[in-house]
Amino acid sequence: MTPFAVYVHIPFCTVKCGYCDFNAYAGMDALKPAYTGALLSELVSWEPVLAGQRVASIAFGGGTPGEVSAAAIGDVIMAIADAWGLETGAEVSIEANPGTSNLSYLETLVAGRVTRVSFGAQSFDPAELAFLDRIHSVEAIGASVRNARSAGVRSVGLDLIYGLPGQDVGSWRTNLARAVDLGADHISCYALTVEEGTALAARVARGEVELPGPDEAADLYEEATDLLDAAGYVQYELSNWAAPGHESRHNQSYWTDRPYLGIGAGAHGYLGGVRYENIAHPRAYVAACGPGLAPRRAIDAGGTIAASREPGRAEAMVDYVSLRLRLLAGLDLQEFHARFGVPLADVAGPVIDESVAAGVLATEARRLRLTRAGRLLHGEVTARLIAHIEQR
Repeated sequence: MTPFAVYVHIPFCTVKCGYCDFNAYAGMDALKPAYTGALLSELVSWEPVLAGQRVASIAFGGGTPGEVSAAAIGDVIMAIADAWGLETGAEVSIEANPGTSNLSYLETLVAGRVTRVSFGAQSFDPAELAFLDRIHSVEAIGASVRNARSAGVRSVGLDLIYGLPGQDVGSWRTNLARAVDLGADHISCYALTVEEGTALAARVARGEVELPGPDEAADLYEEATDLLDAAGYVQYELSNWAAPGHESRHNQSYWTDRPYLGIGAGAHGYLGGVRYENIAHPRAYVAACGPGLAPRRAIDAGGTIAASREPGRAEAMVDYVSLRLRLLAGLDLQEFHARFGVPLADVAGPVIDESVAAGVLATEARRLRLTRAGRLLHGEVTARLIAHIEQR
């Protein structure tokens, strides 16, 4: 049976950053012990659905998973391993803040089978960190990377954000160079986006903050591509670069449409062709995981699940195309045909032909992928492909 991935959502943060629209909450420290117990209860409820299968990867996201105890993280990993067993060499990753993950904490994570740690560095400029509401210092980033190395973490990643007010190619280059100099195994570069309902959106609406335009943001993205490629990193996804062998196997489960169990408040999952999402608020989630939580027999609403649906054929095609085009390797045209019973050219041929002629898509060795120029236009290209597929 196909091994599955497990995503564990930890919704707690010390401070909720003004740009963040994730399901994350500050000021809920008192709920942490009950939340860990709820995660363990939810895992038990899923055992019948996934009996006989094994786990390929586990990822703790949030929020800031590194803000809960390493012992709690270890308890959840052990429960997953006991329920289904881990594949040999399974990847176990966690997101953490620089400065709050000391050597002892990281050593306990490694003892609990964690293999990857991604630190939310975001910037090496103090003013940019302040704008982003980050509470760590520049010095803490380097200290955290060194602690992770000393603790024996196999892959150490850094997340960076570009497109900040006043940021130019030179200052962005400095951020990238600092990440490279620290020897990060994996570097993720995300454009700052204004999400509705966030504090940043309100500041932009009031005219307090002016962000770089799309052309300036594109220049910063191109700089990341040039500098990281020259430093020996391999770009394998639109926002992700890795030293050879350090690509995120868990995230590739999402991009290649493989099954994953999502547990925790607001977690999303994809099992048996069904997509679902859990109750979002942590207190409501904990309440749902109480004594009345029964073993799950099907993937439908009820218990911890707030909503579920099985994508129709057109939506499944759209998911397949849009997610795989995030990967620089693109998608396998023969695999698409085998899965959906029709060539992609039959449902989106005109868009593909126009995009190839425009230099944003390329076809080679039976694959379809974005060109370097096309990486900047993933949203536009996939939107056109989606519209054409949905009309068929």
